[in-house]
Amino acid sequence: MRNILIIGAGKSTGVLVDYLLNKSDEHQLQLLIADKNLQSAESLSQNHENATAIELDIFEPEQRREQIQKADIVISMLPARFHIEVAKDCVSYNKNLVTASYVSPEMESLDKEVKEKGLVFMNEIGVDPGVDHMSAMQIIDRITNQGGKILLFESFTGGLVAPEDDNNLWNYKFTWNPRNVVTAGQGGAAKFIQEGKYKYIPYNRLFRRTEFLAVEGYGRFEALANRNSLTYKDIYGLKDVLTLYRGTMRRVGFSKAWNMFVQLGMTDDTYIIEGSENMTYRDFVNSFLPYSPTDSVELKMRHELKVDQDDIMWLKLEELDIFTNDKKIGIPNATPAQMLQSILEDSWTLQPGEKDMIVMYHKFGYELNGEKKQIDSTMVCLGDGKLQTAMAKTVGLPVGIAALKILNGELTEPGVQIPIKAAVYDPILKELEGYGIRFHESETEYLGYNKLNL
Repeated sequence: MRNILIIGAGKSTGVLVDYLLNKSDEHQLQLLIADKNLQSAESLSQNHENATAIELDIFEPEQRREQIQKADIVISMLPARFHIEVAKDCVSYNKNLVTASYVSPEMESLDKEVKEKGLVFMNEIGVDPGVDHMSAMQIIDRITNQGGKILLFESFTGGLVAPEDDNNLWNYKFTWNPRNVVTAGQGGAAKFIQEGKYKYIPYNRLFRRTEFLAVEGYGRFEALANRNSLTYKDIYGLKDVLTLYRGTMRRVGFSKAWNMFVQLGMTDDTYIIEGSENMTYRDFVNSFLPYSPTDSVELKMRHELKVDQDDIMWLKLEELDIFTNDKKIGIPNATPAQMLQSILEDSWTLQPGEKDMIVMYHKFGYELNGEKKQIDSTMVCLGDGKLQTAMAKTVGLPVGIAALKILNGELTEPGVQIPIKAAVYDPILKELEGYGIRFHESETEYLGYNKLNL
């Protein structure tokens, strides 16, 4: 048997474990599922004869190294900031490594040593990053291999609620880490290129600069810019591209409503609010509004935001029950962002049986044989309302497929890398199709180049 060490029993690990256990007899796999919470690890092992659960604290070096030494390959499903210690041990003990996280500078610094030892450190092999890389590069390479020149590349991904469970005014529920949603876009201006011009959107304007997309069978969406699209110019080999834009998808109207929180300062994560533990939801809202001896919190809020009582924006706020005095935040020394997250989790948590949805949309504008063309490529993946969420499938499956192919010697190019080469993305995308993660392409008129160069 060949030993696969999986560190971290989070939300996506269940699908990863299921995939590998289904392959375990055929490929002689023994899984060791390690987590600080033994119960979490045991719940994933399913009492399967080819899976063992153990308690593991990655901050205990001897314990961590003991398990890594015994593994034939290591999969880290830990939060991104914790991968590096695992990675260093994998270098020390000559073990291949797979993660779904962005390559950090610390991880990148290991590249020379990883290559010298002939190891494969595959990163960014989840959904975004991951499936987005692979599906984009497959089409980019196809166009350039035909002699085409990429003029435009836009890419958008959204983790959303499935249509049948889309039953609130925001058309949104948390399907992944709520903190990332609340703090999205902070830490610098969004940067991208449109028609050869560099564009920047500061945080205070981010949620009012959206573009609209339609996905057949699923309706309309809006997209807002990710923080820095410019890094993909080199990653994807798009040095002459005129438009390069990556963003996040939401249902139409979400961003305009979310902007209310941004303008009031409720998404700020840089300071704590005194007495947060004992504040009610109403107290939290009132702390961002001017003092008035006569006006209610509601009246002050409407005046501050310039919304009417029958405005859909106001109805969205009321739906969150944020004006109640009956619920307390209950978090000591909390930032505004943490307090807002707590309030939103009351309304936006997926209920048992509710399904999530991953939507991905790529646009490729290109010139081939003197003619400008465009390909739109879309993917929709639905969860099952149980453990096989769309997010878990689109993260866990590519991680598992990549790990098994590395273990079987099918992916051998050494180094700290991401899945942007055909030898990696072709077989993984083909296998993902068998699990319903499939892209649909359509040719459309290319509308990209503006001769006024605005």
